[in-house]
Amino acid sequence: MHRQLLAVLLSIIITSCHSLTNPSSVIPISPGAWQTSEYLPLLNNKSVALVVNQTSTINNTHLVDSLRALGVNIKVILAPEHGFRGDADAGEKIDNSIDKATGLPIISLYGSHKKPTAEDLMEVDIVVFDIQDVGVRFYTYISTMHYIMEACAENNKPLIILDRPNPNGHFVAGPVLDLEYQSFVGMHAIPIVYGLTLGELALMINEEGWLTSEKCNLTIIKNKNYSHHDKYELPIKPSPNLPNVRSIELYPSLCLFEPTVMSIGRGTTYPFQVIGYPDSTYGAFSFTPQSLQGMSKYPKHEDQTCYGIDLRHSNNNFSFSIAFLVDYYTKFGGGESFFTSPSFFDKLSGSANLRKQIIAGNSVLEIEKSWSKELADYNSMRSKYLLYNDFK
Repeated sequence: MHRQLLAVLLSIIITSCHSLTNPSSVIPISPGAWQTSEYLPLLNNKSVALVVNQTSTINNTHLVDSLRALGVNIKVILAPEHGFRGDADAGEKIDNSIDKATGLPIISLYGSHKKPTAEDLMEVDIVVFDIQDVGVRFYTYISTMHYIMEACAENNKPLIILDRPNPNGHFVAGPVLDLEYQSFVGMHAIPIVYGLTLGELALMINEEGWLTSEKCNLTIIKNKNYSHHDKYELPIKPSPNLPNVRSIELYPSLCLFEPTVMSIGRGTTYPFQVIGYPDSTYGAFSFTPQSLQGMSKYPKHEDQTCYGIDLRHSNNNFSFSIAFLVDYYTKFGGGESFFTSPSFFDKLSGSANLRKQIIAGNSVLEIEKSWSKELADYNSMRSKYLLYNDFK
């Protein structure tokens, strides 16, 4: 009883005094993790696994520390890409370890071991997932969530998702994934920008039968004072190369440059905010990628001066666009050699269609029009799983 009362008091203090300020709303947004009174009773006398990283906080305190202070029995931490502390480079292999601060075992879910095993969950009664997403199909936290859902379903473990706002949740855009191109950077038949929170997406995955197992026993702890009208600014960077609002806005569009000859600023302190190539005819702005520990150890065009454009200080509010891609493909002079890894580009875009359309010289408008029916079908499906007021 004392612990439950403490939890309720903590929840009231957090949600009333320390809610995050949303620039588009006078009412502060309160993420799901902050609604402790709603999920602590579900953790009473349970052994708990946490799927968390550096974004998993209640105000300025990590969820692990908050729950331990409230007497929750945490058995293990399951860590996604970039690791528990969020400081590993993109694609970097992360080994299992022990967290020095808490002594808790950490099981890495990035590398060959992307899905928890029965052994990983053997001593666990319930799993809690709390990770900040950015609403983009190839951002791998949603693939980790999918595998967590499957593992929970297969091993009869309930799953609680502590929902968080989506900073790109105010629109839907881009081609829908063809499942023939399914991979860890695209597991679901959804657009590049899918306009759902992780809680909403989990409901879609569950109810549309996208798990290889039976449905997951799923509980969503909702955000308070949030809607898809809101443009939400993250208080903590979700991964090393998304350091600010502008990078998160541009990420859906600029990530498509990764398997091309162009640099998008990896190896600088402003990744996903610039575009360049080692040729002075590409633009007046210049930057030089360098090896940066914890951000990009081996950046494209390392130690070469790249020329192009700087998008950091633009007055535009960016949404998804392939205009940059088409423009720099034309500057390069066309040809298939622009794509340094065609197969990876196809996985990111969701099929071979976009690459073939660009090579064929289709205009931006022609390409975008080719997505219209699939986007309409997706939006119809999406409407069934909305937990928050939608954008118009």
